[in-house]
Amino acid sequence: MIYLLIGMKSETAATRPGRPRAFDPDVALERAMHVFWAKGYEGASLSDLTQAMRINRPSLYAAFGNKEQLFRKVLDRYMDGPLAFFQEALAARKARDVIEQMFFGAARMASDPRLPSGCLMVQGALACGDAAGSVRKEIGARRAAAKAALRRRFQRAKREGDLPPNADPAELSHYVMTVLHGMAVQGADGANQDQLRRVAQIALRAWPRR
Repeated sequence: MIYLLIGMKSETAATRPGRPRAFDPDVALERAMHVFWAKGYEGASLSDLTQAMRINRPSLYAAFGNKEQLFRKVLDRYMDGPLAFFQEALAARKARDVIEQMFFGAARMASDPRLPSGCLMVQGALACGDAAGSVRKEIGARRAAAKAALRRRFQRAKREGDLPPNADPAELSHYVMTVLHGMAVQGADGANQDQLRRVAQIALRAWPRR
């Protein structure tokens, strides 16, 4: 290895291509997601992460940053992957279809044997202490953004006459998020898909009719 003095440049070093990574970042990130999902943010140690990702700490820092930066990347992957049903459901034609797809999507995810139980954002928040305040705030901000997206969707539904005039989009979005969080906790406690689907069906009965 060639060590260069600060301020000096080496034409050879500048033109030599960097060493290719010996691991697939997407695969490593997927494995990190499973660790955080199963253990929460604080419960997942760097040793847990590097072992699951099959990389060493320098490689982790070089590719993903520190633990908090890695967790933020994991949250992005989670929302674009296992939680993608939430965003897709917002495009449903009717408001009731929106929440039906969300509830049943949550039931499928919570009982998928390929995934850890529960919800990464719920589990991650519950396992965050005071030392991980910025992570807790990040999770809270993402959950608030999801609730706001629901509220906007229900406001549109009300304007279109898809909800009764006395329906409150803010209250409905809070209701839906509460049910989803409860299903995630039940899933983490071992509830299977049929049990969670029954919860969803009961929750749907409370949906306001025009």
